Amino acid sequence: MSALGGSDEGEVLRLVDVSFVRDGRTILAPLTWRVLPGQRWVVLGANGSGKTTLLKIASMYEHPSSGDVRVLGEQLGRTDVRVLRRRIGYMSPSLAVQLRPELRCLDIVLTAKYAALEPWWHRYDDVDETRALACLDRMGVAWLAERPLVTTSSGEQQRVLLARTLMNDPAVLLLDEPSARLDLGGREQLVLALAELTTDPDAPPLILVTHHLDEVPLGMTHVLMLRDGQVVVAGPIDRVLNSANLSECFGMPLTLERRDDGRFSAWSPRAATVARVPT
Repeated sequence: MSALGGSDEGEVLRLVDVSFVRDGRTILAPLTWRVLPGQRWVVLGANGSGKTTLLKIASMYEHPSSGDVRVLGEQLGRTDVRVLRRRIGYMSPSLAVQLRPELRCLDIVLTAKYAALEPWWHRYDDVDETRALACLDRMGVAWLAERPLVTTSSGEQQRVLLARTLMNDPAVLLLDEPSARLDLGGREQLVLALAELTTDPDAPPLILVTHHLDEVPLGMTHVLMLRDGQVVVAGPIDRVLNSANLSECFGMPLTLERRDDGRFSAWSPRAATVARVPT
């Protein structure tokens, strides 16, 4: 199914007939998708639907089995991805585990300047450190700058990693399940931090991968739903994010509600019919 249309002028991301097959298993069926400046996309789907693979391809950390990938006007296979990645703010569990936890939080952010994993591979100056500290401050964790990452809570770590995505004033932000491993309090703090970006008109375009509707911050403009590696629906969030499409995406009846605060909730109506055990 296509999620492509209109002019390609100034587009941030363009995937055309992209598929991904591993060990004979199709993880992503051929799909077409584009992201334009000013858009904030949430990618929804159950575990195993292909969300993470899609984001790895979009961040140029994975090559598709077929199709054309263009990010910020550069074509995968015809550009130096090591340089292009410096223009992409990328956050994912797979990347996070590669960062040495003994590093200072300030160093964790600094490594993003060269899309590196260790600070000793490059030189950083006072301007870089000032920028890294400003990024930590924007996420409300500047006070952790000198602390080793391993000594911080899960919620603090996620906000440090989110600050890392901002280091290079990126042209696009790609966030893969940033609230994974967080408890309720940590998740809500992170959603509020994300809302600082998604509601800022000067912030870069953003793609957020999740499978929990209550983690979607305010300011998201579009949604892409995946099921078994195929696009269920894609388009403006106010038009296509509804109970019917969500039910098809997750393969079960679901009810969707948009609360007064603008956040979403979803549940199965079947759960409400389960008889209570008498007390």
